[in-house]
Amino acid sequence: QVQMVESGGGLVQAGGSARLSCAASGVSVADYVMAWFRQAPGKEREFVGAVRSSGSLYYADSVKGRFTISRDNAKNTMYLQMNSLAPEDTAVYYCAARRGLIFTAPNYTYWGQGTQVTVSS
Repeated sequence: QVQMVESGGGLVQAGGSARLSCAASGVSVADYVMAWFRQAPGKEREFVGAVRSSGSLYYADSVKGRFTISRDNAKNTMYLQMNSLAPEDTAVYYCAARRGLIFTAPNYTYWGQGTQVTVSS
């Protein structure tokens, strides 16, 4: 049974940083495309970034240069380091996994339950 659990969300001041974790079980983060998505109230779930099994990284333009994805294969965990946070980064952040890289949410196979990140101005 596949389980993906996000943690690390919370309330952050604008300009601050936060680090999210996605601990996986039943699926190897090294073998799948691991991605982060986010969904703000009233908006569609949007792609934030992803790491392929090869280690190649991809980011949405809106977070490029501020967010960094990493992966610890030994811990079977993916991370999202978020710096220079802004109020528009406020959303529920989800990790997801699938075979093969795509940038749209509905085609991901496995999902975590999400963790709220709120950035105050």
